[in-house]
Formats: sequence, C-alpha cells, structure tokens
Amino acid sequence: MARYTGASCKLCRREGTKLYLKGERCLSDKCAINRRTSAPGQHGAAKKKMTEYGMQLREKQKAKRYYGVLEKQFKSYYTKADNQEGIAGENLLRLLERRLDNVVYRMGLAASHKEARQLVLHGHFTLNGHKANIPSILVKPGDVVAVKETESTKIKGLVEAMGEKIAPKWLEIDKNAGSAKVIAMPERDDIDFEFNEQLIIELYSK
Repeated sequence: MARYTGASCKLCRREGTKLYLKGERCLSDKCAINRRTSAPGQHGAAKKKMTEYGMQLREKQKAKRYYGVLEKQFKSYYTKADNQEGIAGENLLRLLERRLDNVVYRMGLAASHKEARQLVLHGHFTLNGHKANIPSILVKPGDVVAVKETESTKIKGLVEAMGEKIAPKWLEIDKNAGSAKVIAMPERDDIDFEFNEQLIIELYSK
C-alpha cells in the first residue's frame, strides 16, 4: 500500500500552514511552522509571485496532505464528486470526511489522520459489527464505528479520552461503548479546516 514516508513537518512548511500531521507536537512550541516559516529547500525563503496555477496546486496539495491521500486516490475522489449532483467542491470534501480513518480522527481517538490510519490498519475498529481495517472505507448514515474489545492499554486510554475533542454534529458519540454512529452526511460547515475547494475543482477541470 503506497504511503508518504518523508518528514511530516516539511509538508506543513511547504503549504505554509499547520496540517496537524503530528498531533500534539503541532500545538506546541516545537511545531515547525512556529520555528521556520519558510518553505523547505535551498530556495524556500525566496519570495515568489504565486501564479493562478500555483494557487490551485497548493490548495490541492494541502487537502491531499491533510487527509493523508495520495494523488491517484485523490483524483478518483474528484471524479466521483464531479459526477454527483450538487457542488463538486463540497462533494469532494464530503467524500474525504466520510473516510473511516477520518471518522476515527473526528471521534477523538487519534491525534492526527496518520495515527488514525495506522489504528485502522491494525484492526482496532469494527464497522457495523464487522472487522474494518481499510482506512478508505466510506461510511454512510446509520453506520456505527466502534473500538474492538482489546487488552491494549493504549487503546483503552484513547477510549477514556473520547469526548475531550468536540465531534462534528454528523457523528453521535457513545463514550461508554467506545463508538460513534453516523447520523447524517457531513456538511461543508462541519469541516473546521480552511479549504478553498473551488481552486481544486478549477485545477482538475483544465
């Protein structure tokens, strides 16, 4: 399975914003954005005029990196979003929000999308009572994502911490059961990270 294995902090510096790829570190003084605001590389500090294409590309890269999706899969999400009724950009973000690893992240069981992806891959969750270890599974209203019974101290600690992070209104959290029920489709207003999805659509529409 293809995945990015480079330095996470370089991605945040390249996009010029916190992508929260390293969890708690991103909230501390050790965050790379706080220490070095320039883009990585020899010419990262040089001032460059951003072209229209450059702005579109950066917005696409920002969304890809935030959700932890590589190019081929991200483009397939765009194609699916473009074929759906409604606004393509909002459809795209809804699809990304419905990924199983993102649901785990929104439940407050992981400090980052990367950690959520790893927890899913290791088989710590069920979907509607069945084993679910594929991060890209798309949930729908009525689905229930739950933590499997485990002796793992770490997983038990994560469940105990559920509720400390405010979950989106399309998820109904049950801390006692260590689960979340999808009660609605995610809406654009539910996404708390700043995206200009129209730039992404313009890029792929060329």
